[in-house]
Amino acid sequence: MIKITADSTCDLSPEILQSMEITLIPLYILVGEESFRDGVDIAPKDIFNYVDNEGKICKTAAINAYDYESFFTEFASKHEAVIHICIGSVFSSCYQNASLAAKSFDNVYVIDSQNLSTGSGYLVYEAALLAREGKKAEEICVYLEEFVPKMDASFVIEHLDYLHKGGRCSGLEAFGARLIQIKPCIEVLYGKMVVGKKYRGSFERCLEQYVRDRLLQQDNIDNSRVFITYSACPEPTLAKVEEAVRTYGDFKEVIQTKAGCTVCSHCGPNTLGILFKRKNKK
Repeated sequence: MIKITADSTCDLSPEILQSMEITLIPLYILVGEESFRDGVDIAPKDIFNYVDNEGKICKTAAINAYDYESFFTEFASKHEAVIHICIGSVFSSCYQNASLAAKSFDNVYVIDSQNLSTGSGYLVYEAALLAREGKKAEEICVYLEEFVPKMDASFVIEHLDYLHKGGRCSGLEAFGARLIQIKPCIEVLYGKMVVGKKYRGSFERCLEQYVRDRLLQQDNIDNSRVFITYSACPEPTLAKVEEAVRTYGDFKEVIQTKAGCTVCSHCGPNTLGILFKRKNKK
């Protein structure tokens, strides 16, 4: 049997991880001088408390090669092969470190998702399905490599405060966006994050426009499934987004999942994205 593993940044729900027998290795969240393991010692609500109530800055740190080697050792001897899917190599040195650790094994394969959150989680999900079907490790890896450039991942962020505190935008940009109610769409293109369309108005209204823009009259969308991944969004907002996704898309499966500590530490609460696969490369 093939074992599927991934970085904690894949943002798949505990239910999916358990049912598909997927095991995660946590990245590190740095809060001042303290270090926490993503999803183990710290949760998104803790990050919001540190930032909003204690004025602290939360940063992420990659998994080192030693941690990866220890992690792979646990599974390599028990399984025919281990396939590990990493957060994109542009966003973190995790892929580089995991690849280095994998050299100590002859049955560990490492995939650069070139994505983040459920942009990589979708690959993890697909890999687990193929493993369950009995596909060989080499077949799964080839499939995933072909899948990577077809992934469509984007998020809308209500406020730029967290990006500003993390040094990813200026205070003037954050203030200006708040003043005129701009909610930017952040897209993953060719393994990098870029600013896409800038929406204006209430968060819910912007999200409906965003969903329509991503899905309406798009003939290149694979309708197998779509992930709605969010950070601390109200239930009514999520319900409206799912209704819009079902209205403008034709997906067989709509999966809601909460963003983990990495997305939350960079983007803050009220961040939401829809992530799906395209039939062909973008």
